Amino acid sequence: MTDPRLKKLANLLVNYSTKVKRGDFVLVQAGDIAIPWISEVVREAVKAGAHVETLVDIPDVSEIILKNSTDEQLLMEKYIQRIALEKADVWLTAWANKNTKANSNVDSAKLKLAAKGASSWRKVYSERMGNGSLRWCGTQYPTQADAQEAEMSLSEYEDFVYGAGLLDSDDPISLWQKIRMEQDIWVDYLDKKSELHIVSEGTDIYVNTSGRKWINCSGTENFPDGEIFTSPVENKINGHITFSFPGIYMGKSIEGIYLEVEDGLVVKATAEKGEDLLQALMDTDEGARHFGEVAIGTNYGIQKFTRNMLFDEKIGGTVHMALGDSMPEAGGKNRSAIHWDMLCDMRQGGEIYADGELFYKDGHFIKSVLR
Repeated sequence: MTDPRLKKLANLLVNYSTKVKRGDFVLVQAGDIAIPWISEVVREAVKAGAHVETLVDIPDVSEIILKNSTDEQLLMEKYIQRIALEKADVWLTAWANKNTKANSNVDSAKLKLAAKGASSWRKVYSERMGNGSLRWCGTQYPTQADAQEAEMSLSEYEDFVYGAGLLDSDDPISLWQKIRMEQDIWVDYLDKKSELHIVSEGTDIYVNTSGRKWINCSGTENFPDGEIFTSPVENKINGHITFSFPGIYMGKSIEGIYLEVEDGLVVKATAEKGEDLLQALMDTDEGARHFGEVAIGTNYGIQKFTRNMLFDEKIGGTVHMALGDSMPEAGGKNRSAIHWDMLCDMRQGGEIYADGELFYKDGHFIKSVLR
């Protein structure tokens, strides 16, 4: 029997997140373990009058390609992925792992080359998202492997995933519309500011956002949601930042990440574990040593780190910054084959200033500054 919350999720993704309409070309994509999710989303999209096609990823095949390909083969672009994203009006995706450790023994250099090989479709995705011609939303389909990674049983993880999306409520769409209105207040506030100063344990960094647009994330680009973000001015970031939680890239963990930044460029990078992968990722291309995003997590229904950035970056009381590709819709100009989010906990003494005004402390916005 299909979980009724999965049906609610499909309805929300199609009718709220991406507003599928008659005649849209909708691409639905996920791993083979997420076939139940694909089926429900296709059902809703077809009901909305869309033309629907699917791409089903097979992890075992991906592993064979990654481990056995030559450098030249890894650098080849994914033609079908690129062409599909050039044509689609809507792209709906789900993350769902059979084995979160599948890439643990893959050489870091191969992961870097694979990232470069994805650059052509990432460029299409980034440009079309930026100009509004592609509506995309990604979500999580609960699996046993992801539950283990989060140190939960499958039923606990299902409750966590669906609960974070407010799918236990009678009308989750109306709740996300309310969240959007609440977050708009802080988007409007930050749109009028030019520079953030982020301070926490091991972190003291200035991030210029002048002329950039803050984006309200309330379930229309990934789901569950709960953040506001922008793409910072590429050459106007200075200071140092320590990321509180492990950085996860293609299932591999990098712990104790510390970065020093001068005029937007990462000039020093260390890690307590996985530093070889950290260095390899930053050598992916010229844009990989610059930041493409700065964001504040606002979903206080998510408090536990689960090694899944879809949820972790939304943790209420955290900020995150991403190395690599920026968001054109926010005014970002940095281009890279990677976009890698890393998380900083602000809940114990963290502060954020906007143009010198303290507006965020101990993981919460200070509402009094709006008066």
